Amino acid sequence: MLRVPYATRLLGGALIGRLPTGMAPLAILLAADHGGEDGSSAGLLAAVYLVANAVGGPLSGRLVDRHGPRRTLPVGAALSSMAFLALAAGPGEARGAFAAVSVAGAARPPLDAALRTLWGAKGMMPSPAHQRVALALESGTQELIYIAGPLLVATITAATSASWALVATAGVGTLGTALFVSAPASRTHNVNSRPVRPDWLGPIGSARLRVLYAAMACAGITIGALTPLAVDAAERLAAPGVSGGLPAALSCGAVLGGLAYGTRSWPGSTADHLIILSTLFAAGWIPLTVAGSPATVLSATAIPGLAMAPLLGEAFVMTSALAPPGRTTEAHALLVAFLDIGCATGTATASLTHTQLLLPAGATAAALTFATARRRLTPACPHALPAPPELDAQEETHR
Repeated sequence: MLRVPYATRLLGGALIGRLPTGMAPLAILLAADHGGEDGSSAGLLAAVYLVANAVGGPLSGRLVDRHGPRRTLPVGAALSSMAFLALAAGPGEARGAFAAVSVAGAARPPLDAALRTLWGAKGMMPSPAHQRVALALESGTQELIYIAGPLLVATITAATSASWALVATAGVGTLGTALFVSAPASRTHNVNSRPVRPDWLGPIGSARLRVLYAAMACAGITIGALTPLAVDAAERLAAPGVSGGLPAALSCGAVLGGLAYGTRSWPGSTADHLIILSTLFAAGWIPLTVAGSPATVLSATAIPGLAMAPLLGEAFVMTSALAPPGRTTEAHALLVAFLDIGCATGTATASLTHTQLLLPAGATAAALTFATARRRLTPACPHALPAPPELDAQEETHR
């Protein structure tokens, strides 16, 4: 897959350009805290950034579908970076901070959705097998963002200040976007044609995609619930490092699971894979509910991560197959938005209830949603992992 022209460059640019997703929440919290804001105001600023991300992503994705990534992504990166710089300069009042954070989140270029469109069913990958491996690799490596991002912010803040962490957030977003759009595949590839007639609902108008979005929102509840439950576990076990270690362990497991999943072909349809992987994701949380020491808690959290990245990868495959003509990037951005909505719901619910049952419950709801809608999803994407006989010839051509 990496032999496909410009695939590595696009993946690298997307990962660098999306580092602000992992850097911004912590940088905003630290900058607001150092600026004299109380904890609730700082947390609200970070939440506003995430909500703005969820709202702005699909809208930006629609613009990418209509005008192409080269014309759309740099504008979003410039607006988002300028907003981060304005926040770093220290606006004099809370309104200015909320405005800057809202623009930074809403204008963030949807590099992940644009990349999946380029690698999608009618994209630059020479075969469905290449597409499956590409999306599995992307879903696994994206977890590096949530490992490296907070570490970068913590390092920069310790060496200089939280304001410089915001400046760095702006810089890496611009750099990654420039690297992405400078690849010829991004500049010349016709992502999608403009819809023939206006359709304000877009991909949400598809009943099949609504099922997929609902299931992934349920999976997001599980992912979002982990953060406050990790804080509870750190207090219960008297191990402060557990609060940050659990999300990192989940991400590490996801990196390994995504890479391992992409190394071979698996029989069955995409719908079957989604059912199996969401079930494994739910069952993987059970060891965590009985773990009683910091070491076992950290080890147990990595287990569901092994299924999380493959689950996301198969959801991306299904999205590419179900997306309406001219709406592929928007469809992928909406998938991320619903996942974010689920994460926000899980975080809020876990903060109030403090129950570990949310971890397997959300993933179980996702598995049940997929299972009940299997017949509806299967005809659209019957075989996610074909091995066409012409694959070797195609690989030779691309060499």
